[in-house]
Amino acid sequence: MSELSVNGNGRRVVITGLGAVTPLGNDVESSWASLLAGECGAREITLFDHSDYHVHFACELKDFDPTTWIDRKAARRMDRFAQMILAAARQAEADSEIDIAREPERVGASVATGIGGLKSFQDCYDVLKERGPDRVNPFSIPSIIPNMGAGWVSIELGTKGPLTSQCTACAASNMAIGDAVDAIRLGRADVMLAGGTEAPISRVGIAGFDAMRALSRRNGDPQHASRPFDGERDGLVMGEAAAILVLEELEHARSRGAKVYGELIGYGVSSDAAHMTEPDPTGENPARAMRMAFDDAGIDPSEVGYVNAHATSTPLGDASETRVLKLALGEENARKTPVSSTKGATGHCFGAAGAVEAVFTTLAIRDGKLPPTINYEEPDPECDLDYIPNESRDAEVNVAVSNSFGFGGHNACIVIRRSPAASQP
Repeated sequence: MSELSVNGNGRRVVITGLGAVTPLGNDVESSWASLLAGECGAREITLFDHSDYHVHFACELKDFDPTTWIDRKAARRMDRFAQMILAAARQAEADSEIDIAREPERVGASVATGIGGLKSFQDCYDVLKERGPDRVNPFSIPSIIPNMGAGWVSIELGTKGPLTSQCTACAASNMAIGDAVDAIRLGRADVMLAGGTEAPISRVGIAGFDAMRALSRRNGDPQHASRPFDGERDGLVMGEAAAILVLEELEHARSRGAKVYGELIGYGVSSDAAHMTEPDPTGENPARAMRMAFDDAGIDPSEVGYVNAHATSTPLGDASETRVLKLALGEENARKTPVSSTKGATGHCFGAAGAVEAVFTTLAIRDGKLPPTINYEEPDPECDLDYIPNESRDAEVNVAVSNSFGFGGHNACIVIRRSPAASQP
């Protein structure tokens, strides 16, 4: 691949920092270790009284204390989704060793969420209903609006470059990453903090998704409820998480001697124009997003060594993505390519899912370890690829893909490559 084949102007984008809080751990390495060990983050809900609900479990963060990363007074003014993304951003900033204050105008943030401050919205409504409009918290609206995850990252870390927030359902943080790559390629920034956050586990969140029949109701066995591609899957498990990748122009990273995890070489997007919540029945439009990402990366589908699938453990979605992979990779390549969905372990973290999975995909390249699809027990004739069932697998991967597909027909795919440009950590 030539220096110019990626984007036409020679500005290449590498990953120099990672940060995450997930149901598997409150930092990147503990989350990754738990994932490789086949652990699952599903537990009984503790964030609210669920006794009147059909669903009693979710993938919550464990012992998350926002004041580890945020001033206590500031944390009280934020919704949980903003607290979480700041925790991830602080970790990623430290991991990259970037000095944002040295050139703040050249550092930006691109942070997604699918819903935003859902609990703050719920709390605001409760106060309005029970105590009247004069008792509504003045911080309610800044806590609710989806862009404040990005806003708080910029405010707290001091970034003054491009600042964007994507709200495209479950494809949101892949789009945030792709938009950040474009900002660097176009010269609008040298460094971008890109990722997503979601804190949907609330009364209205569980009730709303359950009313759609989207959630698994395996209350007696939550550890085995999220089972992507499995023949007995019956719905997704709601999860919460936040993750940030520090993306950096290659020469900028080289000039400061930064460690490099990998290179972000491809991004593709498309829309289904089909249904509010169901996937494109043909699979052609998500496959088109994947092919667009391959073209952007300048790679052949046969070069893909691993796919982190969007698969959420729903009957329609997982079968659809299997068709998508065959269309995008070609039937023969698809059968040879290892695929896993890490949502068996984390649940579906909606607008944060793509960012969390981009972190896991990057680490799979770094460590030569492919994460498993846990709870895979019963084959489904419609899902007939290599899903890395139940145990992680050693494999050297040079090119990996991560898919995200969202309600409304949003499709986004990113391609990450082992970088020969600089030494890995």
